[in-house]
Formats: sequence, C-alpha cells, structure tokens
Amino acid sequence: MTSLEHYRIFIATVEAKNLTAAAKKLGCSLQTVSRSLTALETELGVALVQRTTRRMQVTAAGGLFYDRLKSAINDLDEATNEARRSTTDVFGLFRIGASVQFSPRYIVPAVATFVERYPNVEVDLVLSDAIVDLLENKLDIVIRIGDPESSTLKSRLLAKLRRVVVATPQYIAKHGRPSHPSDLAKHACVVRTFGPEGDVWPLTENGSLARVSVTGRFRCNDAASANTAVLNGVGIGLAPLWQVRNEIDQGVLEILLPDYEPLPVPVHALWHENSALPARTRAFIDLLRGRISSERI
Repeated sequence: MTSLEHYRIFIATVEAKNLTAAAKKLGCSLQTVSRSLTALETELGVALVQRTTRRMQVTAAGGLFYDRLKSAINDLDEATNEARRSTTDVFGLFRIGASVQFSPRYIVPAVATFVERYPNVEVDLVLSDAIVDLLENKLDIVIRIGDPESSTLKSRLLAKLRRVVVATPQYIAKHGRPSHPSDLAKHACVVRTFGPEGDVWPLTENGSLARVSVTGRFRCNDAASANTAVLNGVGIGLAPLWQVRNEIDQGVLEILLPDYEPLPVPVHALWHENSALPARTRAFIDLLRGRISSERI
C-alpha cells in the first residue's frame, strides 16, 4: 500500500472518528484500516491516534498532521481532476457574490480581466455585506472575508488581510503616539459597532491575543465612515490595511503599534460542496487568487 493510500485512510479515520466507520466509508475491512494507520505511524515515527476497540482519539501530532495533509490532498485531487478533464471551456453566466466595499478594489478589476480573457462568459456581480445563501441567490461562488461558517460549502483561501491601527499625523502631534496597547486607554478611538469586536480590539502581544478595551466619542456601523472619521482626526482607528492603504502611502495616515497588530483575516472563495466545479469557476478563482496575492494587503 502506498503512502498516499495511507494518507487517505488516515483522513477518513479522523473524519469518521471511528475505525469501523472509516472502514465502512472506504469499503474496506477494519483490519485494513488498522494496519494502514500502524504503517503510517511507523513511517512517521509518531503516534497519530490513540485507539481501542470502541473509540479513537487523535493525538496533538495527529491533529496537526491532519490539518496540513487534508489541504495537500485536496490540492492533489483538484490537480488530478483538472488533468483528467477533456475540456476546459469557459462560458456561460457566472454569478459572483461579494462584499460592497471590497469589490470595487479587488473583485471588479479581476472581473475585467476575466471577461477580456474569456469572451464567451458573462458575469453578474451581486454585492451585499450580509451572509447570503448561494442557492437562494443563485450564486456560483461567493467571496467572503473571515473564517467560513458553513461546513456545507467548499472553500479556497485567497489571501490573508492585514489589519492596522492608524491615526493622522496631526492627531499624533497633538495627542502623542501610543507605544503599547495599554496606552490606547488614554486616547480617543473610533469604534466600529458592527461585527463581534466593537470596542474591544484584538491586538497581539508576543504572539498571543491581547484584547484591549477602547473608548471614544465617535461610534459608527459603517467601515467607510469610520475610516473617514479617523482621517478627520476624530481619533485612532483599527482598519483592514486594504481599506486605508492609499492614505498610508500618501502620508495622511500613519500605522501605530505595528508590533501588536491583530491576526490577519482570511478571505475565501466558497462554493457548493455537492456541485461539479465548472471550468469558469476554477478559472476565476485562480485569476482572483493570483491577483489578490500580488497585492500588498
């Protein structure tokens, strides 16, 4: 049995949470699954699962191995399937869901390249900051910022979006530059009231999350307006870099506390798990991923 077969059996076992269930799913015997796991652990020199006749528990090493392996096997399967397809024609109506503010900067330029490259495809871009249902809205894919919430959708990571603390040079000259997250308590901060964070900013310190409570005289439920308030000197803001990159490059905003930045936020392409992935969807995801990954975001 090849290592690849051992890998697939290990993945199936972790997902089934039971050796017997994994054997049933794979259409093989319990002994085959057990021997495969033993061979893989011997090959790697580490215990991946702790198992008895009735239950199985993934070890810490096994969990880390599964996370990396699952992604690699998915990429391998996708590459294999693409190589086996007899046609790669890109045509037809392609409906994309995306957020309102992110789309003009990143999705629309990618769409412009896409329709120029593939003259037989039409694009319908549906913008909403709400989490929309793909089936209900007849979407082929949706570009979503943040961790995927639905296990029924397949996803591909496109990029990780950096977040920064910013203020105008005039604000800094008047009120000083914070050197540690705790200094924010002395400053006016622009609070975004949408999303789960609000007035508790998820900064980091020495690689660990340090939630910092902030206050200010201006609160807002819109990202563009919050950024404009920071530009007008109302206070210090926390924003995705892509939203304020131009202002930083122009020198009208400065990055503060660079050593304490929040963890980056992922942006994914998501599509239905039970549907065949058309060539146009694969082509657009590849194009968009290449375009976004080349940007300084």
